[in-house]
Amino acid sequence: MVESRKGSVSASPGSQPQGGQRDSSLKIVIVDESPIRAAILEDGLREAGFTQVQRIAETHNLLVRIYAIDPDVILIDLESPSRDMLEQMFQMSRAVKRPVAMFVDQSDTASIQAAVDAGVSAYIVGGLKKERITSILDLCISRFNAFHRLQTELDQAKDALDERKVIDRAKGVLMKAKKYSEEEAYALLRKTAMNENKKIVDIAQSVLTAAELFK
Repeated sequence: MVESRKGSVSASPGSQPQGGQRDSSLKIVIVDESPIRAAILEDGLREAGFTQVQRIAETHNLLVRIYAIDPDVILIDLESPSRDMLEQMFQMSRAVKRPVAMFVDQSDTASIQAAVDAGVSAYIVGGLKKERITSILDLCISRFNAFHRLQTELDQAKDALDERKVIDRAKGVLMKAKKYSEEEAYALLRKTAMNENKKIVDIAQSVLTAAELFK
């Protein structure tokens, strides 16, 4: 299930374990001003075994309401959304870091692209039927998890590159100040990190800070 507002996922909440049983403990929020349309979603979910289904009937202070409920998945049903309404939904999607499926009766290329950019996991145009809800839910969660894994990998790669730059700069400072070779400078950073039980990048940053102070 989704564990934090940063989007950390420990397992695919929409995956089906052996026997075809879905995780009925998922907390699902439906955002829909129409009780009739919302009922289609609710019926489909409850028939599939989901018991924690809650509806938000109005979009005023939506983000606050979403945070208060803290759902695992968000389903948004918009009959004929205006540009302003879509943008509000997209802003919410960017903020909550949750799997979001959005149902609309009609759309255009610009809106679809905006939904993708906002992190909407499934953008469904027309054809709302309760028989489709569980498959769409599975797709929504699967896409969210895949995107989260990719984003995590990208963030880790960026962090590693940034750390490498700091360490290289610190090696340069030591090589210039102590006339060390590159290998000797790195060995000193590594030894100091081990002795102080710190990361090499932290020692490297300390070297850079000290170099700035004594310029």
